[in-house]
Amino acid sequence: MPSVVSKQYSDDVSLLVLLLDTNPLFWSTTSITFSQFLSHVLAFLNAVLGLNQLNQVVVIATGYSSCDYIYDSSLTSNHGNLESNGIGMPALFGSLLKKLEDFVTKDEELSKEEVSEDRIPSCLLSGSLSMALCYIQRVFRSGHLHPQPRILCLQGSPDGPEQYVAVMNSIFSAQRLMVPIDSCYIGVQNSAFLQQASYITGGVHHTPKQLDGLFQYLTTIFATDLHSRGFVQLPKPIGVDFRAS
Repeated sequence: MPSVVSKQYSDDVSLLVLLLDTNPLFWSTTSITFSQFLSHVLAFLNAVLGLNQLNQVVVIATGYSSCDYIYDSSLTSNHGNLESNGIGMPALFGSLLKKLEDFVTKDEELSKEEVSEDRIPSCLLSGSLSMALCYIQRVFRSGHLHPQPRILCLQGSPDGPEQYVAVMNSIFSAQRLMVPIDSCYIGVQNSAFLQQASYITGGVHHTPKQLDGLFQYLTTIFATDLHSRGFVQLPKPIGVDFRAS
């Protein structure tokens, strides 16, 4: 495969693959509603697309039992602006919300059938990481130029020990491809998976203290392209949990 550097656009052009935690078992126990969380995320995505006209955004929904692509900015003719739907929640495009609504409905039905007392109510992080890396590999091989890829995990669900091997395989694959994995954990307990993913791949891991200011955290920390990160002060990990699950 040709070297990654020889195929990139300018340093400030980014491909952001966002892994969005939609696990219904997590969102039924949080203080912030999923709609409020989504309004912060969509405003952040709109800001990323507005920073550079060549920036690309891909959103992968990560549920309890499944994961799927729900948005790809490269398939649209223009990025569009924030608009308001019937309940006043900002949205990038109506199709994104429609696909997300369909996905959440199907995943909730599957979770009711598969949920058990023995399993930790985790999201399918291993599956969404694999999908993100597959998409990035397609981008690498699609043409002579591509934006600089990175993955951002927005997760609140606890780690699932049964996914440990698959998640670590994805982390080491991302490291080999030189794709940083950023992570923003909004749950009560921190995620050892995401801490290790960000540390090993050279990404940024952060746990916001106030979720009502989530948009500010996302834009000031995770909207920064990889080239600009060398000139700004980003949060550094105090300690990383390297224990195997």
